[in-house]
Amino acid sequence: MNPDSGSVPLGIGPLSAADVIAVARHGATVRLTDDARAEVRRTRAVIDALADDAEPHYGVSTGFGALATTHIPADRRAALQASLIRSHAAGSGPEVEREVVRALMLLRCSTLATGRTGIREQTLDGYLAMINAGLTPVVHEYGSLGCSGDLAPLAHCALALTGEGLVRDPADRVRPAAEALAEAGIVPIALAEKEGLALINGTDGMLGMLLLAIDDLRSLITVSDLTAAMSVEGLLGTDHVFAADLHALRPQPGQAASAANLRMIMADSEIRASHQVEDCPRVQDAYSLRCAPQVAGAARDTVDHAATVAGWELASAIDNPVITPDDRVESNGNFHGAPIAYQLDFLAIVTADLASIAERRTDRFLDRARSHGLPPFLADDPGVDSGLMIAQYTQAAIVSELKRLATPASVDSIPSSAMQEDHVSMGWSAGRKLRRSIDGLRRVLAIELITAARGLRLRAPLRPGPATAAAISVLEGAGVAGPGPDRWLSPEIETAVRVIEDGSLRAAVESVTGPLR
Repeated sequence: MNPDSGSVPLGIGPLSAADVIAVARHGATVRLTDDARAEVRRTRAVIDALADDAEPHYGVSTGFGALATTHIPADRRAALQASLIRSHAAGSGPEVEREVVRALMLLRCSTLATGRTGIREQTLDGYLAMINAGLTPVVHEYGSLGCSGDLAPLAHCALALTGEGLVRDPADRVRPAAEALAEAGIVPIALAEKEGLALINGTDGMLGMLLLAIDDLRSLITVSDLTAAMSVEGLLGTDHVFAADLHALRPQPGQAASAANLRMIMADSEIRASHQVEDCPRVQDAYSLRCAPQVAGAARDTVDHAATVAGWELASAIDNPVITPDDRVESNGNFHGAPIAYQLDFLAIVTADLASIAERRTDRFLDRARSHGLPPFLADDPGVDSGLMIAQYTQAAIVSELKRLATPASVDSIPSSAMQEDHVSMGWSAGRKLRRSIDGLRRVLAIELITAARGLRLRAPLRPGPATAAAISVLEGAGVAGPGPDRWLSPEIETAVRVIEDGSLRAAVESVTGPLR
């Protein structure tokens, strides 16, 4: 938990993407606004009025899913809610990352705060208290089909709220939920009618992973512009193809932004100026150099589209049944994850392609037939030394995996609940594989960064541009040495990953260029 990360107000209206990132990644706390509190109280009264109704109401006086026609007597309804959560907390596999679970919890609370679910005020307060205390329920990789909500992941969170199951505390220790709640002064919740459904019938895990991915990719696309510019410069490519008027002929906004970044990063390069002469034998650069803005730009625009869809989802209240603004209690299918699943799959394609073009640029540095005067594999003593040969193998292995991960999850469906839930989105699975893809892209860019930095250093006595020199300084300052005899490369790759992830690389470059897009 970060005590300086502030507090996010949670009202009837939508959270922003920045709010979700602040809570999920930076430990911000959450406070319920007065208007949300009043609406939660008002609509809970609607559910309480149905509790004694002779007519069956789904989730209030009936079973769930394929058991929706089973009437539950009043004296068994509290047990019904507890049974729902226990039975649905059936996840398995590796533990899901803390930031994903915190995003999921916050987004569920956002729907609860709209008043459209009929949750009780004390139940919502208890859930928010868990977030603010830094208690993160243990959620597992497998269990959601992306329809009827992220059922198993959300059920593990609800289970912790009732004092059962496991949580991670702020010290990252796995502990029984009852013990951790007691230590934090949080009273476990005994669920009332409708509350079990309200806690699990959401697309919050999918949406949380989408928002986190958008945040990651916006940063990584800009880093890909930086590594591309370093590669173009180090491979004696031209920046003429990045001219603004050329890109205006194809008015794709992301493409224009990437081209502008490349121009700024390559400005004032001695290496570039050395071959900017009339008799330069280079006619056209390879596509991986010349078309970098087209690929990164398309990635930018795809991320922007995904952000638009995420914005619509942030403004949504996902539950079934739902209490409408005029107090009708209606069944619906808004828990289907297709809108989010498609975006997660689109972004996996983008991630794979950005990595693919970066690997092709790296490979050109290592082939003396295409590197324009650099030593084979950028080795100090080729033959004795292998240089960066196997670093490129690592890139290639990651790129190959990213191509497999780009196969969409959302085209699959598998029926469940005795064929009641006969078409599902698989959006949770799309989110899980996208997170792995983004980690792979970051590593591919780290290797391109190391390779381009070494290639630029080998152009001495010519000096790179000030922006790329700043990038090289960050690498070397962090412990990634320049050209020389072979050495253990894995720690240097991890260091390059870190300076990309923590933002120090971009900050150094922007200190020269000004803000990149």
